[in-house]
Amino acid sequence: MNYKNFAVLLLIFFSIGASAQDAAGNAAINWMSLEEAIAAQQKAPKKILIDVYTNWCGPCRMMNNDTFQNDSVIAYVNKHFYAVKFNAEGNDTVEFRGRTFTNTNFDPAKVNSRNGTHEFAAIAALQGRLSYPTIVYLDENLDILSPVPGYIKAPEIEPILRFFAENIYLTQKWEEYQSIFKGTF
Repeated sequence: MNYKNFAVLLLIFFSIGASAQDAAGNAAINWMSLEEAIAAQQKAPKKILIDVYTNWCGPCRMMNNDTFQNDSVIAYVNKHFYAVKFNAEGNDTVEFRGRTFTNTNFDPAKVNSRNGTHEFAAIAALQGRLSYPTIVYLDENLDILSPVPGYIKAPEIEPILRFFAENIYLTQKWEEYQSIFKGTF
């Protein structure tokens, strides 16, 4: 192996390691943009988990600080999903399935308070209603499997993660699966 190839491998190794840790060096979910997740998914298919949140949402912060800091959740999500954080009231432009989504009502003065709703946030709507936080699960074809609204603790998110990641949803109804599920988180 020549020096150039070794340097590239070393760079890849350190960037993968760095992206799976927080600033203090603790294990962390490898959050990425939707575009990054779609690009990664095209190379190595996995389902996509989208955490739809807002800056002002208390339960969103609780989920980020509790559920998404749990070592078992971190390990499972990083292994089975591409994880995306999406601010439902942010100003990012999102490209998805040939369409461009924006937040035409975004007000920079309201970054940390209620702001205009991003067009892409509609992906999180359940029966026409948006609530935060909501986790949206996409399959390998970018089809929506389900939005799951509300603050969810680590033991409560485990069956949901497994239901989608392990394709249980293809052969079993949620109610049946949930009634026999034995957690490990």
